[in-house]
Order: sequence, then structure tokens, then C-alpha cells
Amino acid sequence: MKAATLKEGSERSCVLTRAVKAPDDLIRFVAGPDGTLVPDLRRKLPGRGVWASLSRKAVTEAIRRKAFERSLKTKVAVPADLPEMIDALMLRDVQQALSMANKAGLVVAGFGKVEALVETGRCLAVIAASDGAEDGKRKIGQAIRRAEAARENEGLKARRLPVVAIFTAADLELALGRAHVIHAALAPGPAAEGVLSRWRRLVRYRTDDTAASDQNEPEDTTEPAGPNAE
Repeated sequence: MKAATLKEGSERSCVLTRAVKAPDDLIRFVAGPDGTLVPDLRRKLPGRGVWASLSRKAVTEAIRRKAFERSLKTKVAVPADLPEMIDALMLRDVQQALSMANKAGLVVAGFGKVEALVETGRCLAVIAASDGAEDGKRKIGQAIRRAEAARENEGLKARRLPVVAIFTAADLELALGRAHVIHAALAPGPAAEGVLSRWRRLVRYRTDDTAASDQNEPEDTTEPAGPNAE
């Protein structure tokens, strides 16, 4: 069976609300070989797909209403922990992207290096361990605000620097292959953009389809009918 493909600009509808959205605003699901519903985050698995909004709440409600079974028109086993499974898969996806960005030389780690990159104005995003000390979070926030003030003083367009705070220190150590990582930062580059893209999807999922930019501010780094299948 051929893998699923999507045409540019194609749209699908949410299995729960029937709202028509772009694939990037949805999560695809297929029935696996054993009849179990499987989240297809990369949208590449073979078989007839059904879609749910990029929202933990939407997925949970779709399970409760048995919307996946009705849309697939076949008997399918839906894991009770599907919302948690999706969260874990998306978190791992961000972690793997961070590892790739690190291999591409686009990640610096350590408070001093992070602060220096932020002050250059070339920092794409700051990464702060969710279990890091409050004092460190405060100092990183201060560095970000200084950089933002410097841009304003130079007459440059204001830019909010994203703070990624979904990882524990252990997660960061694993992704970056080094010990005692509490603060890191992304330099501009395609691999770094990939990290942010995946992070934003996870934040949207966790915050019920809201924009990632509304989350993880420097001051708080804790963290209708339409086509439906293919």
C-alpha cells in the first residue's frame, strides 16, 4: 500500500467539529495493521486517514464521542491514553529536532554562552530547563529584556524572543549529549527553525490550538462540513 501524500494547499476537516483546516492545524490518524488507532504525526503512514484538530481537548472529546470509529467506518481500537501518547510523541519529536540542530552547530549551552548569543541579536530562541532554578530563569529573562530594549534603541522592529521550556534538564542532556544543561539557545538556521516549528505544534496541542507565541514568555518559562479522509 502506498504511503499517504497530501497536495499543496489541501485541506481536511476535524473528525469532531467538522471544521475545515490546513493539515498543519490537524493531527492525522490511521488504523494500524492490528486495528489500533495510530497517530500519524508526519502524515506519511499508508491507509485511510482521519483528522482531529491540533488540540488535546479535541482528541479527548473525539474519543469520548467515538468519532474516530464512526469516521473510519470500521471497528478500531482507540487507546485510552491516546492524548498522552500524542503528547509524548510530539515531545520526542521536538527533542530529536533539537539534537539535529545541535549536530548542525546551531545550539549553544551554558548561561554565559546563551546570554552572549542573546545580546548579539542573532538568537532565534532560548531553551530553559523546566526544572531549573528560579534565579537562572530570572537572569535569562533579564538578558532577553535587555536585548529587546537594545533593538528598540536602535530603531529596529520589536521582536519577542521565544523561550522553550518544555524540557527537563535530563531531557536537554539527552538531546545535546552533554551533562548539566539548564540553559541553551538556538542560532538561526533551517534545523533550528525545525525545532521551533515542532515546539509550536506541541504548545498548540497542549493549549487547545492556541498560538505558541502566547506561551512561555521570558517571565514565565514553566511552560462545518468538508473533506475528512484520504
